[in-house]
Amino acid sequence: MASLIDPRIKLRHLQAFIEVARQKSVMRAANVLHISQPAVTKTVRELEDVLGVALFEREGRGILPTRLGDIFLRHAGATMAALRQAVDAVSREAAHTDPPVRIGALPTVSARIMPEAMTHFLAEAAQAPIKIVTGENAILLEQLRQGDLDLVVGRLATPEKMTGLSFEHLYSEQVVFVVRPGHRLLSGKADLFTELSNYPILMPTSNSVIRPIVEQFLIAQGVAMPKTQIETVSDSFGRAYVRMSDAIWIISEGVVVDDVAAGALAILPFDTSDTSGPVGLTMRTDTAVFTSLALMIEAIRRAATIGRMA
Repeated sequence: MASLIDPRIKLRHLQAFIEVARQKSVMRAANVLHISQPAVTKTVRELEDVLGVALFEREGRGILPTRLGDIFLRHAGATMAALRQAVDAVSREAAHTDPPVRIGALPTVSARIMPEAMTHFLAEAAQAPIKIVTGENAILLEQLRQGDLDLVVGRLATPEKMTGLSFEHLYSEQVVFVVRPGHRLLSGKADLFTELSNYPILMPTSNSVIRPIVEQFLIAQGVAMPKTQIETVSDSFGRAYVRMSDAIWIISEGVVVDDVAAGALAILPFDTSDTSGPVGLTMRTDTAVFTSLALMIEAIRRAATIGRMA
């Protein structure tokens, strides 16, 4: 009977390929894998020789998967994730312990939903270790694909990025423009859209899921792109900088809802309902939902319901 997998493909080939794709750099991949750069390059080339295709191409200062590389990455990532699950399952069964629950959450979710969800989760006397990672949606989804996360709580990604993933809608959220209390644009005497470009703007990064939404909104309002743009996903920096300056922060409402309620920040008074988008749970379609993960999912659902009613 013929082998279904080419015996020349080893685990080290998949590890090297996936890490280079994740890091977009041979040097960074080598550092993560604790091997030399030439060894990483040699391993990837061996895999390309076996497959008979180029898996990477240069773009600017980095490297990105080719179209065929993207196809292989989706399946290789799922393979490695399944292997990790198999090893973890055997280890947990032997040790009679619950697996860790690994969650990726956008900053808006970390501030608005996860504290309440954690309260509900712990009330169930759940003993599993918890890991919560905050970052950009694209990065979190990539970690989810590679099996480093069990669940991502954030905005719905574009259709091409949802292959092999499922999404459960929890609530919708819009983008807001926030400033410090006392800002000139809160006086009602200025034409807000005309004046926006005269102030430093804190923008979502180019990889963030809400960046295209923000750009479309500005274009629809006839707003010129601001002269001074500061791209950031750091909510702590955003809060600190906006409070001490005349900068305008474009951010998902959930990140600043408590700051606005406390009077520390203020929302500019124009309608941004066109920026509303779904927030929910994203998982791999092949994920086996163990007990602790199921409890966490239910806790997040409850927290989201409470958040909508608040």
